[in-house]
Amino acid sequence: MICPRCAHDALDTLAHSPVPGVWDVLQCARCLYTWRTTEPARRTRRDAYPAQFRLTQEDMDNAIEVPAVPPLHAG
Repeated sequence: MICPRCAHDALDTLAHSPVPGVWDVLQCARCLYTWRTTEPARRTRRDAYPAQFRLTQEDMDNAIEVPAVPPLHAG
């Protein structure tokens, strides 16, 4: 399996469904794209992922800005 967004082959499993084997949440180690395995093909398969949202290593290296994660709100 490869990342649908950047085609990287290093994926981490972040979570499993409460019922074993139903779904997993995966995250790309390079671009951090995260998805659940039960999402439609346009979100889970590189060949079906929208071309305008695909990334290459060059795209990431030349990104103008990587948005910062805002601090958590105290609640």
